[in-house]
Amino acid sequence: MKKFNLVAGLGLAAMILAGTASAGTPGYNERQHNQRERIASGVRSGELTMRETRHLAAGQVHLNRAEKRAKSDGVVTKRERAHLQHEANQQSRRIHRQKHDAQDRN
Repeated sequence: MKKFNLVAGLGLAAMILAGTASAGTPGYNERQHNQRERIASGVRSGELTMRETRHLAAGQVHLNRAEKRAKSDGVVTKRERAHLQHEANQQSRRIHRQKHDAQDRN
């Protein structure tokens, strides 16, 4: 069962890593990449449970959709950029909290 959870977790982490955003907000894209890496490392190290990983993955999908909406008209306005930054800050705090809580995958 533990082996299955590990494989499932790594598969989920791979899906997160595959969800890259398009060009146009380079600093934001790099930040998204770093956050996906933090989630993947939490899965590998056992700091994240499957449930926590699913929730964090959903948060990353939400950020990708928000960025896609902001870029839909071809221009990311100052207000949209601030909103994306705020959402990314919240997701970063969630990742930190989940990786450093008392739960582990065992």
